[in-house]
Amino acid sequence: MIFVNFKTYEKGTGVEALKLCEMLEKVATETQIKIIPVIQASDLSEIMPTTTLEVWTQHIDSVEFGAHTGAILPEAVFEDGAIGTFLNHSERRFSNFEELKRANARAKEVGLKTLIFAGDLEELSNVCGLNPTYVSYEPPELVGSKTTSVAKAQPEIIVEAVKISRKFELPLVVGAGIKSAEDVRKSLEFGAVGVAVASDVVAATNPEERIEELIKGFE
Repeated sequence: MIFVNFKTYEKGTGVEALKLCEMLEKVATETQIKIIPVIQASDLSEIMPTTTLEVWTQHIDSVEFGAHTGAILPEAVFEDGAIGTFLNHSERRFSNFEELKRANARAKEVGLKTLIFAGDLEELSNVCGLNPTYVSYEPPELVGSKTTSVAKAQPEIIVEAVKISRKFELPLVVGAGIKSAEDVRKSLEFGAVGVAVASDVVAATNPEERIEELIKGFE
């Protein structure tokens, strides 16, 4: 599987996000590789009626109904059609572990799947204890890298991350700088179930060409 994080890129926002989802669905249908768009919460209500893909949102907060100005309510994104949510991405980390724990519990409470990110192996072990749907090892210093990927720079750490996730019987997703079929292939060989990508696809001149290149890593 490939999680495609739209972030707040221009090509991943509003009408452009709709177009990107249409393209990803076309490629997913042709290749039979599971592609999960991870979109802004504000785009869910427009995109969900137009796609059969499993769509996730980029973040939810740990709040319940009440006075929480600007927070992303788990019930709201679920009602709009989101199937799951990222939690603790390096660009949207929780201030402390207890808050992350509450957010994961709130997501599960409303029926959302969760993928929790960890920036090092100790944190990965801790978040595995929360029993999310997926965990991801994503070293912050390699997020958005244009020159290398975690699969190239830290292959031995991915192997250790897989060992940790398997102790908890959780599937591991690899992210940070993934940009080639070889990156995907290596991540799968090390034991990951999939990868998380963002700028390499969303900000590309030809996003369809880039996602097709990544999918070759599943062959």
